[in-house]
Amino acid sequence: MIVSVSRRTDIPALYSDWFFNRLAEGYVLVQNPRNPNRFSKVLLNPHVIDCLIFWSKNPYPMIARLDELKEYKYYFQFTLTPYENDIEAKLPPVAKRIEIFKQLSDKIGPDKIVWRYDPIFINEKHSIEFHQEAFFQMASQLKDYTGKCIISFIDHYSHIKNIFNKFHISPMSEYEIRQIMKSLSQTVSGTHLKLETCAEDIDLSEFDILHGACIDKEMIEQIIGCPIVSKKDKNQRLMCNCIESIDIGTYDSCPHGCIYCYATTNNDKVYRNMRLHDKNSPKLLGYPHENDIITDKEMKLLRTNQKTLF
Repeated sequence: MIVSVSRRTDIPALYSDWFFNRLAEGYVLVQNPRNPNRFSKVLLNPHVIDCLIFWSKNPYPMIARLDELKEYKYYFQFTLTPYENDIEAKLPPVAKRIEIFKQLSDKIGPDKIVWRYDPIFINEKHSIEFHQEAFFQMASQLKDYTGKCIISFIDHYSHIKNIFNKFHISPMSEYEIRQIMKSLSQTVSGTHLKLETCAEDIDLSEFDILHGACIDKEMIEQIIGCPIVSKKDKNQRLMCNCIESIDIGTYDSCPHGCIYCYATTNNDKVYRNMRLHDKNSPKLLGYPHENDIITDKEMKLLRTNQKTLF
């Protein structure tokens, strides 16, 4: 099974102690997003987990403990954008996170870290030219520390409509997208850095940019050294190419303050939820209640054999 850590919150940045405690205990309780009294008991051990996928904007708190993952296969999705604190309120400066990116890559290898330049939006401050220059500067520093950059364009979720109006962010036209992506493609030309899009309909193959996957079957097979049998994740957006996984995070539990976030509906709710967190609990927020319904999640390896593919 593939375990996602996590699309719903930044576990490496905020809850890494809890995660390692869960590994030591061998399981985690995952709340059903639609039914808060229902939980799945997900086993966490190398006998049932093919690969762990970490998502983070600041995995620094986890780096010192990565040796504790020696029995697991894994890779990181590291979101690194050029926005300042008006857009990503509680994150360290970009320059600091670039150094963290390099440190992580040196620790685990560039083949196990994906750079996410995600999401792209434009307004008065963040123009097409802004992204062209920012990406050039960042790519020049990161090109030897990863082999892949995943890109997407901002989604206009209903719960953050007022925020977008405040910052004068409108949906991007196809012309604007192509102007940016042509430049980004030229930036990585001649390097081994590959560009892919995340859950986007637009065809950018003329710029050697293909539709990618974040939970990527091919990348997982390369990392674990054997083929897997997997299905497309039907719970994701139509254009998403990710394969099925189990996500162990909880929505409304990340205080980074990114204005575009799909996983945060209310900042007050985030801080209320964070006060419930205990690193020793089997679930991310609070402790199980006697009326909670807990069911065992079926867990099985997806790998078909132990023969090396590559």
